[in-house]
Amino acid sequence: MIEIVNPVDLRPKKRSAMRIQAGKYYYTVRRYFEWVTDGKKYAKKKSEELFPYSVFKHQTILMRKLKDVDMSLQYNKTINLKQAIPRLNKIVIGPGETFSYWKLLGKTTYKKGYVDGMVLHYGNFTKGVGGGLCQLSNLIYWITLHSPLTVTERHRHSYDVFPDSNRTQPFGSGATCAYNYLDLQIKNETNQPFQLHLYLTDTHLAGEWRAKEPALYRYEVYEKNHAITPAYWGGYLRHNEIYRRVYNRQNQLVSDDYVTENHAIMMYEPLLEMNEQM
Repeated sequence: MIEIVNPVDLRPKKRSAMRIQAGKYYYTVRRYFEWVTDGKKYAKKKSEELFPYSVFKHQTILMRKLKDVDMSLQYNKTINLKQAIPRLNKIVIGPGETFSYWKLLGKTTYKKGYVDGMVLHYGNFTKGVGGGLCQLSNLIYWITLHSPLTVTERHRHSYDVFPDSNRTQPFGSGATCAYNYLDLQIKNETNQPFQLHLYLTDTHLAGEWRAKEPALYRYEVYEKNHAITPAYWGGYLRHNEIYRRVYNRQNQLVSDDYVTENHAIMMYEPLLEMNEQM
């Protein structure tokens, strides 16, 4: 179902630090309560032996030069990924089970070996413990869109902070995360288990879903109705819709389905993006 959003609802809301902290506390406690009472069967078992078939594989570069961002935060992001990946790698989602990013990962703390990385905060960036793990949730969301698994919870980025320099995926094809109330949850509604495989190379974060049987379908994710429009309060809004084509083994189109809709406040001039791509 295509979402209809009133531009007025997208206008940035100024909240005090106390209000923000109170809200985070409320939603964090509510999530803890949901994990106990929602009746979901959460995935928690691993298989050290990799399943034989790769469903879909993708990788994203670790070090990106971002305007006004200290490269030390990029190096720290890699440290945080090295801490997080072992908690998720080789997890198996059985039929009827739900993968919860934060339930498996847990809270990121200095004591667990996490360091300060880049954290996006209301259209700006700052540093915070465990920063940079959105790259991991983005990757898991993207490979899941190329699998039979069902995304049951995903949160879009509210701000478009950096230009599309060398972008290879459609705008809005990631999943933002914040412990623990902005979660990424994926349900296995099929009759076979799937295994998440994650690892780092010298230059990239890589991940794939693996299965015990060869894939029956191939998935193609694309965008429609991409637009950049002026916001009535100043600046620009960015919008698109994500769709997915499904092909069978004979390369016949089986379905072409709406996935989600994205709206973001641009934190840079649109012409800047065009100039950087020329």
